[in-house]
Amino acid sequence: MSPSSSPQRLVNTDFSMLCRRAGQWPWPGKALLGAVLAGLLWAIGDAFYLGDAREHLHRQEAREVALREQFSEKAVQSADLEARIRQLEAMRSTFVEQLHRLPTASEVPSLLEDITRLGLASGLTLEEFRLLDEHVQPFYIELPIQIMLVGTYHDLATFVSGVAELPRIVTLHDFVIRPVASPGNGLLRLKMLAKTYRYSEPEPLP
Repeated sequence: MSPSSSPQRLVNTDFSMLCRRAGQWPWPGKALLGAVLAGLLWAIGDAFYLGDAREHLHRQEAREVALREQFSEKAVQSADLEARIRQLEAMRSTFVEQLHRLPTASEVPSLLEDITRLGLASGLTLEEFRLLDEHVQPFYIELPIQIMLVGTYHDLATFVSGVAELPRIVTLHDFVIRPVASPGNGLLRLKMLAKTYRYSEPEPLP
C-alpha cells in the first residue's frame, strides 16, 4: 500500500464512520448538519425551480412600471378632456357660423345686387362690375368679381367699409387707385377684385 493512499482511505473511513454514527451526534452537530443540508436543498431548488419564476416576476414588475406610466399619462389627458371637448365645440360652432356666411348658388345673384346697391348708395359711379370664372378649391368655390368705381376718397372708403359689413363673406384684393383725368375734381378711380365663396360639399350645412 502506497503512503499517498493512506490519508485518502483515512478520510473516507472517517466520513463513513461519521455518517453511520450521525444518530449519535450531539444536538448542535445535528442542527448544523440540518442547516447545511437545508441550505444546499434551497440553493438547488432556487437554481432549478425558482430561476424562471424570478425572471417572470422581474418582467411583470417592469410591465407594472410601464403600465403605471401609461396610467399617469391617461390621467392627465382625462383631466383635460372636458376642456378639450368645450374647445372643440366652440371651434365647431365658429366653423358652422362661418359656413352659414357663405352664399349658396341661389344667393349669389342677390349678393351681387347688394354690392351694386351699396356702391350706388355710397355716391359712386360704377364703371365695371363683372363676374369672372369660378375657381374650384378642395372645400369651397371661389367667385371673383372685377369692380371699377369712380368717386371721392370718402365715398370709396364708405363703400369698402360697407362691403366688409355685409352678412355674406366678401374679401377685397388687388386695389389700384388713380386720380380721374380731369384735374381739380377730387375724383378717384378704384379698381379691385372682390371675392366671395361657396361651400363645395354636396351635403347640407349643419
